[in-house]
Amino acid sequence: MTRLRRTAVAAALALVLPLPIAGASSALAATATAPATSSAEVSAAELDLPRPTGWQAVGRSTLHLVDRDRPDPWVPAAGARQLMVSMYYPARPGTGGPATPYLTAEEARLLLDFQVPGGTIPPEAATGLHPWARTDARPAPGRFPLVVLSPGFTLPRGTLTGLAEDLASRGYVVAAVDHTYETSGTTFPDGRTLTCAVCQDLNDDKIAAVPPSRAKDISFVLDQLTGPRPAWPHARMIDRDRIGMAGHSIGGNSAASTMAADQRIRAGVNMDGKFFDPFPTGGLGGRPFLLLGTQSVHNPSGWDTTWNEAWARTDGWKRWLSVTGSDHGSFTDAPLIGARAGLPDPEATLAPLRAVKITRSYVGAFFDLQLKGIPQRLLDRPSAAYPEVLFQQPLH
Repeated sequence: MTRLRRTAVAAALALVLPLPIAGASSALAATATAPATSSAEVSAAELDLPRPTGWQAVGRSTLHLVDRDRPDPWVPAAGARQLMVSMYYPARPGTGGPATPYLTAEEARLLLDFQVPGGTIPPEAATGLHPWARTDARPAPGRFPLVVLSPGFTLPRGTLTGLAEDLASRGYVVAAVDHTYETSGTTFPDGRTLTCAVCQDLNDDKIAAVPPSRAKDISFVLDQLTGPRPAWPHARMIDRDRIGMAGHSIGGNSAASTMAADQRIRAGVNMDGKFFDPFPTGGLGGRPFLLLGTQSVHNPSGWDTTWNEAWARTDGWKRWLSVTGSDHGSFTDAPLIGARAGLPDPEATLAPLRAVKITRSYVGAFFDLQLKGIPQRLLDRPSAAYPEVLFQQPLH
């Protein structure tokens, strides 16, 4: 993929959608030279969110949370920190209203314009994706582990919809969090769509400050979901003793940062995120952590050496898995959006739906093992069903 060329720091981040951004002509040229197995060749029928794989129907509701004890870290003049959170949960079949749009029209427009500045990609490339979760469906009986999801830098929480719905169908409550002023656009109930303030004058110090700031966001969300006066009406579904977190890109770095700051999170996943905020020197108190990333970057000889350091410091159960043919966005819904926009990623030879299946399978297996105690052979050794997934060892 053509990396975002706004600053050298932004290029190093590699925290953007896998869409070519050098303009339509170069995008077409890149697509023309893509290998025969490229995601460029998927059919239109394969460009939508696949059905969740679990046995539960899925509901979705939305929360607007305000932390009145904390001013916004990026725009202090905005006052108290405000967050939008999508809650996905096991639901009673046949209840609830139609699924809400994948993104609001303005979120989609800003997302696509951020990746292809001055482009003419219609918002329908993103809003046309069809979620499966029913709006405000009645919750299924029982108590379920909670998984918090944190998206990549500039990406709205909606880009993790496929993973969120699948986890909910497998018996999890899922909280997908938008980190305000860190996304291309976040729409609030009053109709405002706030854009990426952090993207202005981006520098190393500001980047390193993002994961600790997100840790505070997530701890506040946990307070609101599991405290004595929960903000979510179905909070009784949550098993407070079984909480995990997964994130993409800088959201994956934030999973480790949050675990270091908040003991309530028992297990974490970093999906292809560089550790701009270093992995804790003393480890995570024996708690398990999964590294799931691209083979081209996140192998022991890859350019991102922060994973070698994180591996050495992880003091509990751990796996380092690299996916051949993937690119940075392969662990999100981004490949589907790119293909729908007619701008597939020529560097990702992994088809979009195959990338979705791999991410769902390994992240789901990790949380089934760590939060439900269900043994997972998939995490013990390489699988013939997933030859793209390589078990890595660090350099010594």
